[in-house]
Amino acid sequence: MIRLFRSKIVLALSLMVLVLLFGVTGYKLLAGYTWIEAFYMTIITVTTVGFSEVRPLDANAKIFTVFLIVTSVFIFGFAISVVTEYILARNSVEALKKKRVKKQIESLSNHVVVCGFGRNGKQAAEKLMAYNKPFVVIEKDKEIIERHEDEVLFVEGDANEDEILLQAGIERAQYLITAVPDDAANLFIVLSARQLNRNLFIISRASQVTSQKKLEFAGANKVIMPDKIGGDHMASLVVMPDLITFMDKLSMEGEHTTNLEEVEIEEFTGQTDYKSLRDLDLRRKTGCTIIGYIDPNGKYIINPEADLKLEPKGKVIVLGRPEQIRKLNEMFQIG
Repeated sequence: MIRLFRSKIVLALSLMVLVLLFGVTGYKLLAGYTWIEAFYMTIITVTTVGFSEVRPLDANAKIFTVFLIVTSVFIFGFAISVVTEYILARNSVEALKKKRVKKQIESLSNHVVVCGFGRNGKQAAEKLMAYNKPFVVIEKDKEIIERHEDEVLFVEGDANEDEILLQAGIERAQYLITAVPDDAANLFIVLSARQLNRNLFIISRASQVTSQKKLEFAGANKVIMPDKIGGDHMASLVVMPDLITFMDKLSMEGEHTTNLEEVEIEEFTGQTDYKSLRDLDLRRKTGCTIIGYIDPNGKYIINPEADLKLEPKGKVIVLGRPEQIRKLNEMFQIG
């Protein structure tokens, strides 16, 4: 629709330019005006301001003037109507778009709210998209929103404001990722979000080491320092390059290319008689290897024994090639 209006605007502007050229040429040839006089006479004629002629006009020039006035009135009227219609239509499209986005957000629950769509926020969004995890991004830069609004659900505004967080469905969300570059802004966002949703799992970015404790005290469950992680990773590539390169190969790029999977014990309920890791027998059934176990209290056990007793609400971490992970998910109807 907007493209159609833009083509109409181009047509209207072209017609206006043609009228001006027609008028200047006509007065130059019929009335013998100079180019400046012809241009001046054309402008006061098409705009109907009512000034007197530069010099007296003969009959032919008067007839030409009448024709020019009638033609310009229609063309300028057409141009004004196109511009007005374009503005109204654009406002209507924007309103419909906002209404559609609002309905989509209102239908979400247990989703992720991402604050900030800079470098870290964008990386988080790409990972969430790869795993089909529903999320909403809060961003105040209109240019960024317009650039990515076809791919991402945006709420325009400052994440410090409770109203904006509520528009993003913070009270129904399961996670909040605040990736704003300013630690003070992240602190306010964490405080506001924690007040609005006590059960929210909050992950905050921090730039300064001194901000970590403050963010945790404000209510952040996890505090990530991207600069520190990046520096550690680069140093590790020097100290133990092969091990780090191997670990990078395990990085989870998407739900169909992952080498690691986290599975809740409830996923196996009713499909197998489980009491221990040995009973699951995932290695034989799927080719995947269990490399970790998280008990219901959040305790991490690396390389657990086969006789480890499983508990509801516990989780197993499995390692496998992408095709083995897919076989695991298909066999137990996970995901």
